[in-house]
Amino acid sequence: PRPPQFTPRPSQSIPVPQLRLTEEEKRLLAQEGVTLPGDLPLTQAEERLLKKVRRKIRNKQSAQDSRRRKKEYLDGLESRAAACSALNQELRKKVQELEKSNGSLLRQLQALIKETSTKPAQTGTCVLV
Repeated sequence: PRPPQFTPRPSQSIPVPQLRLTEEEKRLLAQEGVTLPGDLPLTQAEERLLKKVRRKIRNKQSAQDSRRRKKEYLDGLESRAAACSALNQELRKKVQELEKSNGSLLRQLQALIKETSTKPAQTGTCVLV
C-alpha cells in the first residue's frame, strides 16, 4: 500500500513569513541604496546587509546611552562640586569667626596676666592644727 500523499488545495496556500523592518532600519537601508523584499527568506547578501544595518542601529543606540550616562555623571559631579563649594565657604566663614573670637580671648587673657603680675604678692598665713 502506498502512503497517502498530501496535496494542498489551491485555496490553501502556505503563508510566507513577512520581513518586518523598523522605520530606522528602512531609513538606513534607503541610505545604503538597498531595498529588501517584503518576504522571507533573504539571500546571504541581503542577510549581511540587514545585519550590518541592525549593528549600526545598536551602535548608535549604545553611543546615545553612553552620552546620556556621561551627561548624568557630569551633572552629578557639578552638583556635588557646587555643594562642596558652598560648604567650603561656610567653613571659611566659621574659621574667620573663630579666629576673631580666639584673638579676643587671647587679648583678655593677656590683660588678666598683666593685671595679676603688676599687683604685689599677697602674703597669707597658714595655720596647721
